[in-house]
Amino acid sequence: MRALVLVGPRGCGKTTIGTALAHDLGWPFVDADRVLEQRAGRPIPRIFADDGEGAFRDREEAILGDLLATPGPWVLATGGGAVLREANRKALVASPTTVVYLHASPAVLAARLAADAGGRPSLTGKPVDQEVAEILAVRDPLYRAVAARIVEVDRPLAEIVADLRTEMSKQGEGEKGRR
Repeated sequence: MRALVLVGPRGCGKTTIGTALAHDLGWPFVDADRVLEQRAGRPIPRIFADDGEGAFRDREEAILGDLLATPGPWVLATGGGAVLREANRKALVASPTTVVYLHASPAVLAARLAADAGGRPSLTGKPVDQEVAEILAVRDPLYRAVAARIVEVDRPLAEIVADLRTEMSKQGEGEKGRR
């Protein structure tokens, strides 16, 4: 299957990069968080407030499973916390997709989120720089565990898209996208 899954923390550019890459490839772009909101009929902060994180993660797991089973080609941006569930990590590793970790330093992520939080609430109630460092310390090994490739995102968008387009070209030539 020709498909690319982007994982990484909020602020790493999954939606921006995924949208640009999908446009460049002529493939659909799918944002797992938007699919979740559409199916739930309400925004993610409301789901967290009404139902709690456990219920949100249950929905996220079901949607990720559905999306990974959808024939490609497509580019998928997961939610930043999708890797927290072991079932999701197993599904990502087992899927016939190329999983790419969009990596950025805590300083880059904090600067991006401070400039534009995009309506995303704090996950810990702490200042953004402290929150980013703490969350990344937990999630970075999980992103790395599921990724076939790690791409640094502290460079121009056009370079990142060209790099990923090359990755998808290799996949199309019969090279295995996963490990």
